[in-house]
Amino acid sequence: MPRFLLSPALAVLLLSAVAGPAAAHTFGAAGAGLAQGFLHPLGGWDHLLAMLAVGVWAAQLGGRAIWAAPAAFVTGLVLGAVMGMAGIGLVAVETGILASLVIVGLLIALAIRLPLAGGLALVALFGLVHGHAHGTELPEAASPLLYAVGFVAASVLLHAAGVALGTAARRYALPLLPRLGGGAVAAAGLSGLLLG
Repeated sequence: MPRFLLSPALAVLLLSAVAGPAAAHTFGAAGAGLAQGFLHPLGGWDHLLAMLAVGVWAAQLGGRAIWAAPAAFVTGLVLGAVMGMAGIGLVAVETGILASLVIVGLLIALAIRLPLAGGLALVALFGLVHGHAHGTELPEAASPLLYAVGFVAASVLLHAAGVALGTAARRYALPLLPRLGGGAVAAAGLSGLLLG
């Protein structure tokens, strides 16, 4: 494996190894603040993989999608968090989170190019369910605003890491790497759906 991919790949593997189960949503992050909010997306493989995958898919699409897809996810994330904090329920949030892994994983694995507006709407929907899971924890947090800033910042960094990985694969003509990674993300989401 080329050296330029070794560090990001190693970081992803290490983060995946320390991430907890898909139920990283503790529904009561009492006493949480900026640090806990920042660490939350890193603490569950479902959030970690989804945000990295959205970045990789954005890089795979190229052009405006490189910034627009992560921005759409983060917009949905914030909206979902506000909904969760306000007590506005969504059905099957955990199922939606795992389904987002299957769908975005397949988009990467099959190199599917959706029209930009449709792709952004889909990614925003993914962000909505992920954000709702975060938002249900916010009312009990000691500092909801700091917690939210933390998980949004971590999400942006995970998207940036995904974009960097996807861009490196494109730049060095290694299109098979993201496609294999996408297949792995889809398989992880499917296994979570089947075992959950």
